Amino acid sequence: MNPKINISLYWKCQLIGWSVAALYWEYRGFTLSTHFSWLLAALQFISDVVIYVLLTHAYRNFALKHNFQNLNLGNLLKRIIPGAVVMGFAYTLATTVKLYLFQLWFFQSPVQPYAAFFKQNAEAIFIGGTRLMSIWLLAYHMYHYAQREIRTSRENARLAIITREAQLSNLSAQLNPHFLFNSLNNIKALVIDNPKSARRAIDLLSDLLRTSLYNGEVMQISLQDEINLVKDYLELEKLRFEERLQFDIKVDDSLDAMQIPRLSIQTLVENAIKHGIAKRKDGGVITICAAKTGGLVKITVQNPGILKAGDDGVGLKNLRERLALEYKGRATFDITGELHDIVLATISIPSA
Repeated sequence: MNPKINISLYWKCQLIGWSVAALYWEYRGFTLSTHFSWLLAALQFISDVVIYVLLTHAYRNFALKHNFQNLNLGNLLKRIIPGAVVMGFAYTLATTVKLYLFQLWFFQSPVQPYAAFFKQNAEAIFIGGTRLMSIWLLAYHMYHYAQREIRTSRENARLAIITREAQLSNLSAQLNPHFLFNSLNNIKALVIDNPKSARRAIDLLSDLLRTSLYNGEVMQISLQDEINLVKDYLELEKLRFEERLQFDIKVDDSLDAMQIPRLSIQTLVENAIKHGIAKRKDGGVITICAAKTGGLVKITVQNPGILKAGDDGVGLKNLRERLALEYKGRATFDITGELHDIVLATISIPSA
């Protein structure tokens, strides 16, 4: 059984569109000519389809090479207008050469030089060709523009869902019975012995819950705000782990205003505590760094522990997908088990 040949929508439109145009031109020739030739008509039809498909396909390759499909509407129109003129000239040259050659081959009587033939017919062919190429360019680019808008809308909707899932996951972790019970128990113990610390703990817990509940629609926040959230979370967790949990945060001050996905570092810190600190009797140090390297900003979270299959849970999977959607594949996330029982999670984000 022969495999089914799949022809893309682009090629279907190219072949059908130019075939219909060529048939229309042949029909006009049949009705206007007194010496109609089926052989000439067939050659005209084939040559029209081949030449104009190749001409427009060459433009398509040029547009793809120069990334026209990702331009906004204003910049796209600035390229379509001169593009239509250039395509009109190319259409005129190809058409006059084709017509002149057919005239030489099928009519035995002497013909005028090509220069004279071109001068006589170029204006009408250029006007018709520019109009035809303008229609093709608008149809081609408007289709891709519409497809891009649809794709962007879908990605934004998916991103909103993933962000909401990250928010719910974060809230779930903070409302985890063990976390909440331990936090309240620690606060209770501090009320008599250290009222100032107890008040601070209550503030931290309320701030974390408020952030989770009321900032769910925000997809990106400044690096400084994210670090402040992480500090509050670590400070509250330290009530539970005490000396078992230490942390060190090193952030380049010039990056404070940079926008990053909300809860991205928070997710990595939660993962570090759950799979690292909580599983070690002696605990350890969580190190958070953010620095600019070349054209990227690298954010790392390092913790003691052993990376195991399954540690890459829902939170980290959501983080990967959020980065892929928000930065169109230009951001990366990696988590590796380094030597000496160290796990390193790294987010790389374009700096501009």
